[in-house]
Amino acid sequence: MIYVKDLIEVCNGKLLCGDINLPLNNFSKDTRLINKDDVYIGIKGESFDGNKFYKDALDKGASVCILDNIDEVDDKYKDKTIVKVEDTIKAIGLLAKYKRSLYNIPVVAVTGSVGKTSTKDMIAAVLSTEYKVLKTEANYNNHIGLPLTILKLTDEDILVVEMGMNHFGELSYLTDIARPTIGVITNVGTAHIGNLGSRENIMKAKLEIIEGLNGPLIINNDNDIMHNNLDYIKSLNKVITIGIDNKSDYMAKDINNSTFIVENNKITSPINNTAFIYNSLVAYVVGKLCNISIPNIQKGIKTNEFTSNRLEFKKTKNGVTIIDDTYNSSLDAIKSSLEILEKEPSKRKIAVVGDILEVGDYNKEIHENIGKLLLENKLDIIVTIGTDTKYTDKYLEENNYTNYYHFNNESESHEKIKELLHEGDAVLFKGSHAIKLGNIVKYLMEE
Repeated sequence: MIYVKDLIEVCNGKLLCGDINLPLNNFSKDTRLINKDDVYIGIKGESFDGNKFYKDALDKGASVCILDNIDEVDDKYKDKTIVKVEDTIKAIGLLAKYKRSLYNIPVVAVTGSVGKTSTKDMIAAVLSTEYKVLKTEANYNNHIGLPLTILKLTDEDILVVEMGMNHFGELSYLTDIARPTIGVITNVGTAHIGNLGSRENIMKAKLEIIEGLNGPLIINNDNDIMHNNLDYIKSLNKVITIGIDNKSDYMAKDINNSTFIVENNKITSPINNTAFIYNSLVAYVVGKLCNISIPNIQKGIKTNEFTSNRLEFKKTKNGVTIIDDTYNSSLDAIKSSLEILEKEPSKRKIAVVGDILEVGDYNKEIHENIGKLLLENKLDIIVTIGTDTKYTDKYLEENNYTNYYHFNNESESHEKIKELLHEGDAVLFKGSHAIKLGNIVKYLMEE
């Protein structure tokens, strides 16, 4: 348990009013989600200032407010506990680092260009068969989400966190807070290449996880750039490799759809897809490192449930199978999702793809490559949504594919997509979160 006095000491805060001995329980930056005795954090965003809503939080029962933009407390609230800090985002990072230091427990940290959330979920499912586990909710994996996850720690045995990044230094910051005992890099792809400039730089940014790591790093040895730099990575930290093709410490053999053998143990992945075999291998290794029995590792992997909007299979009232993978996107993720669509029994296979964001000067090349992937999968209908998918459309046209439809934004597409879909079809929705393809899925499910 941590208290207001810890907050003041760790963050060099100033008590404006209230009780320094109050415990700090559940933290929230959203007044709509505040419950009795929660701690409210006022965070300044691009278009709002959370500090201005502290009264709403207190009225809803918050016990403590942490603010960085307040000069005087309203008389009505001077019997409440309010702490002023220099910067609330930095403060929750410092406080999370302090709270992490109080727990002598395994911490598993997962990063990578693709598959972070699904791998995190699978690891947590395996560990939960024998331990009480706290894991990152959804994909709250940034400089705000990760500290808020750690601040939720109570009596858990193991913490599993997801770490995202789109620039150098971000993982350095997160790993310094979380101090993981097991690290995972799922792969190195092209996500955020616009910010980082090359896959080599993306790899270097991912390897920042090592700076706070006190234990082994698990990597995918079939990922070309990590395989080619394996000796370099091993020079930085103890490494455990997983793979299917390249010789690795833990290898999936005798693959039969979603089932494979590792160390003479039969594992069944929840989805028939190569990417999920890699995820399952990682979960297997983490389970062994944490002394989970083989039967429970097998059970955890097979029965894992995924985070919302991450490869969610849904069925509309009209008998259409929707693969909802709308949370985010990258070229590697599209390839993996199309593989799942290909294996789904259906009359017709349809893909609705949106722009991939944060790719900078690579936007033309990457969106042309989307077109190439779509053609390779021999789809019955293709729908593209956004601005940069014009390069996808052009590639399709140049290769004589005509059964495609384009919309500038998702709101224009609802009626046409509904018209295109028939009973027995399977349709994949995949695009960057900001393209809002999830709105189309919601519309179709409500019809």
